[in-house]
Amino acid sequence: MMDGMTTAPGQLPVAHQPPRHPLDPDPAPATKARAVFALGLIGALTGLFVGGVVPATVALQLARQARREAYASGGYLTGSARLRRGERMAWTGLALAALAVVTLVVIGVVRYAEAPFGQDFSSNVD
Repeated sequence: MMDGMTTAPGQLPVAHQPPRHPLDPDPAPATKARAVFALGLIGALTGLFVGGVVPATVALQLARQARREAYASGGYLTGSARLRRGERMAWTGLALAALAVVTLVVIGVVRYAEAPFGQDFSSNVD
């Protein structure tokens, strides 16, 4: 075993934090972070149907506002994890929508290239 190292049973000591000032606001969850998460989820779920572009774009705009408000609040607005997840899902929804559009364009170009050109006459016409 290791000599000289001992561990004491029980809980670890907790660092003492100074008391809060009575006029400090209580930490509150950011409502925009919840909205970003919901809109990002909708954007990710409907991204392949190209309908996810609108909620994903709104989610990214709200995320910018939520970050500014959280910074200005001095740490009293919580919900940064939910905000990050919502942003990731919004970007995923936009990527899925772009993938769907590119796929549809490629399919359309291939079908257009396979279509016959000019007028199709019957076999007995010169």
